Amino acid sequence: MKLTTRGRYAVTAMLDLAIHGENRPVSLADISGRQEISLSYLEQLFAKLRRGALVDSVRGPGGGYRLAHNREAIFVAQIIDAVDESVDVTNCQGKGNCHHGEVCLTHHLWQDLSDQIHDFLSGISLADLVNNRGGKGAARSADTVQKLILQ
Repeated sequence: MKLTTRGRYAVTAMLDLAIHGENRPVSLADISGRQEISLSYLEQLFAKLRRGALVDSVRGPGGGYRLAHNREAIFVAQIIDAVDESVDVTNCQGKGNCHHGEVCLTHHLWQDLSDQIHDFLSGISLADLVNNRGGKGAARSADTVQKLILQ
């Protein structure tokens, strides 16, 4: 399983917004400059995040984006889901047609792992990341998952 750039950038941009947007809307140009993410790519991501009801746009001078909810109420899995990213580790993208159109022997194992990863990311809020509570625990859990996959 590999989270693509889309998911990583979406989480990074939302974390930047959570840190810098507490008192005012944040422009995508500011996020782009701080995080070195292309402005046009951020525009695509934020269109999806807006449709996912995670951010609100503010027009006019001093406009930009702000979180649609408190940072305690926005979770990493929601961000990844909003940008149509997947944390699926099956070879069939969860369709169950992995082995000549049938379910392979290990399909349920990989599907369960995908569910565990999604559940794990559902428990980490932007507030956790801002407060760095989620960072250390997330790193330890990610190491455990990686060791299981490599065995």
